Amino acid sequence: MEDESVLTPDQIESFHRDGFLVVRGLYSSSEIRQISDWTDEVAAYPEEPGKTMMYFETSSADGARILCRIENFVPWHAGFNRLITARRLRQAVSELLGEPAVLFKDKINFKLPGGDGFKEHQDVQAGWDDYADLHITAMVAIDATTEANGSLEMIPGMHRRGLLGEKWSPLTDQHTENAEYRPVHCEPGDAVFFDSFAPHRSAPNRTDKARRVLYITYNGVSAGDSRERYYAEKRRNYPPDIEREPGKDYRFRV
Repeated sequence: MEDESVLTPDQIESFHRDGFLVVRGLYSSSEIRQISDWTDEVAAYPEEPGKTMMYFETSSADGARILCRIENFVPWHAGFNRLITARRLRQAVSELLGEPAVLFKDKINFKLPGGDGFKEHQDVQAGWDDYADLHITAMVAIDATTEANGSLEMIPGMHRRGLLGEKWSPLTDQHTENAEYRPVHCEPGDAVFFDSFAPHRSAPNRTDKARRVLYITYNGVSAGDSRERYYAEKRRNYPPDIEREPGKDYRFRV
């Protein structure tokens, strides 16, 4: 961790109280234009086994096969590699963790027109606690997120209750005691930090424009570096489309 802080004590206190923190304008408009260009570059990569992990869905607008997310792109893109390991983002997460942060996973959610949303869940439900007790994800808005295109929605404070539901299954209103989700609308360059026990969800994209967001997840250095093991196991259990066996049913659960 660096001596010079990225976050204020009030921001750190807010994160631990609510389970998430919104930081407006973490990246400038020029920086976001660069990140947007990098996102286009990654999206244009060919589907290739053993490389970036590209996942697709069926558009509700026209039934087309559309890209919904890409994971594990950092090893093959120098720009994103610099961004994700640079001081600003990693230091902010380190301050929230209270120790130096180590990269766990890297993902871009595209949510193109007709793209589906994500059911309410906690990230820990996807077995992340096999790798570390706690993870913190930094979501960086590449495009504006709105009610119409499915902003991230959070429940303040419920992260303190630990695991709410069962592993590998979406949460229900019973699990969250009908608590109200709070939409977190973002402009390009805004960031949202949230921990792996914070319940969240998002709605489908009902607009004619993409809603792209960067999700970068870290754990504390004391838990070790599990990134390679995580992606090796994910390739076996939920491989990208290009690596799937014909006729086998693969379902995204949380």
